[in-house]
Amino acid sequence: MEEYQGQLSIFIDVLVATVLTAFIGLERETAHKPAGMRTNMIVGGATALIVSLTVPLVDFIDKYNPAEIITADPIRVLEAIVVGVSFIGAGTILKARAEERVIGLTTAATMLYCCGIGACAALKQYVLAIGVTVLVIVINYAVKLLARKVTNTEKDN
Repeated sequence: MEEYQGQLSIFIDVLVATVLTAFIGLERETAHKPAGMRTNMIVGGATALIVSLTVPLVDFIDKYNPAEIITADPIRVLEAIVVGVSFIGAGTILKARAEERVIGLTTAATMLYCCGIGACAALKQYVLAIGVTVLVIVINYAVKLLARKVTNTEKDN
C-alpha cells in the first residue's frame, strides 16, 4: 500500500504542475504564440514527473542491486531537463529578416519557467509554484501591455 501512496503523491505533483502551467499556456494560446496550452502543460507535467521519479529510481536500484554504489546527483536531472526544454524552446524561435527582430523568444523562456514550475511541484514547493505561475502570467500579459505603451508599438515576441 505504501508503494501506491508514493505513486499517488507523484501523480498529485504532476497534476499540480500540469494545472499551473495550463494557465501560462492559456495566456500564450490567447496571444497566438507558437507554444500554447498543451505544450506548456506537457513541459510542466513532464518536468514534475522526471524530478519526482529520481528518488524512487535510486530506491529501486538499491533494492534490486544493493552491491551497486549509487551516488544520487539531483542537479544532473535538472540540468538534463533544462537542456531538453531549451531544445524544444529553440523550435519556437524565429528570426524575422524583414524586421530584423527575433520572434518566439518569450515563448521559449516561458517554457523554461514551466519547467521550473514542474520542478517546484515535484519538490512539493506548492506555494512557490503558484507564486511563480502568477508571476509568469503577469510578465507575459501586464508587462507586455506596459512595454507596448512605453514604446508605442503593437508588436511583441
